[in-house]
Amino acid sequence: MTELPLVLLHAFPLDARMWDPVRAPLAERLRVITPDQRGLGRSPLPDTTAEPDLADAARDVVALLDKLELDQVVLGGCAMGGYVAMAVLRAAPERVGGLVLIDTKATADTPEAAQTRLDVADRVDAEGTAWLADANLPILVADSAPEAVVARVRELIDSQPPTGVAWAARAMRTRPDSVDLLRETAVPALVIVGERDATTPIEAANTMVDALPGATLVVLPDVGHMTPLEDPTGVVEAILGWYP
Repeated sequence: MTELPLVLLHAFPLDARMWDPVRAPLAERLRVITPDQRGLGRSPLPDTTAEPDLADAARDVVALLDKLELDQVVLGGCAMGGYVAMAVLRAAPERVGGLVLIDTKATADTPEAAQTRLDVADRVDAEGTAWLADANLPILVADSAPEAVVARVRELIDSQPPTGVAWAARAMRTRPDSVDLLRETAVPALVIVGERDATTPIEAANTMVDALPGATLVVLPDVGHMTPLEDPTGVVEAILGWYP
């Protein structure tokens, strides 16, 4: 597994630039690939009338692996990126040689959470994304996060295309529960979570660790949901320390 590249999938509503603080130190040892997901960052949203579905985002990842001629990778994701990583695992398990699940969860949305995502998508369709950073920052970063981190997260949110944000919100709300999927997964796995993550808390991380045979759990102290931005050193050390 030491020669497998590491693919990192970003959180919502950000893009691959969220990995900037960890990309270079990881790349000193590993090949690191950080794509923008469909409709976000520089990745276009395909012209389709199909209902938004993270299975389509998973197919994008598999297509990227095909283009790069990579038979197998270690697949990582933060928050929504973790949901997409699990969708890839469901669709093409033979392409996944290891998992890095960061501040994410394997359970499906509750009806209340699903309705909130639909409300977000509808409001973005109607008003754009000018309000989105103020609404999301309190649940994305710990209140003790440095102002530079808060400003960077705000900048990334503000730069996202409304159509991509709305698509992703609708796609996340219908994703299936993946706990049983993880139970059937035999690849090495690392689960990272911020101690103060209020969105996908330690309990959600423990659920994934309990489901994954032999998984490693790393809890990063005093940080919230955006650990790659809030504690990049901790994330890098966790990944490199785990990578066999």
